[in-house]
Amino acid sequence: MQRLYFALDLDDDPAAIGEYESWHRPDRIWPEIVAQLRAAGIHELEIFRCGNRLVMVQQVPDGFCAREPALPEDKARLERWERLMWRFQRPLPFAKAGEKWVPMARIFSLRETLGEQKP
Repeated sequence: MQRLYFALDLDDDPAAIGEYESWHRPDRIWPEIVAQLRAAGIHELEIFRCGNRLVMVQQVPDGFCAREPALPEDKARLERWERLMWRFQRPLPFAKAGEKWVPMARIFSLRETLGEQKP
């Protein structure tokens, strides 16, 4: 398994941030979104927030490659979710055109520094 990290900003508006967070509660997130994450091979996904900055962590199998939804109606529903989320999200200043979640690069590992093996 490997972990992937991504960053994104939200509107710097407490009400919008609260609404964005509410869409991600287990009782509110669309079941199709959760199903698609699993179908894509994502084992775990967490989003953390500090101010209006988000960090997303994905735990995925080695060699992971995200897959498109199997059915056209799933794709349409996912696109609706993305449009809804984009109401709250803002690209990072250095993001490429059209890029939302920007991949983060690891710059330090305590385990590697100490010469330890992965568990």
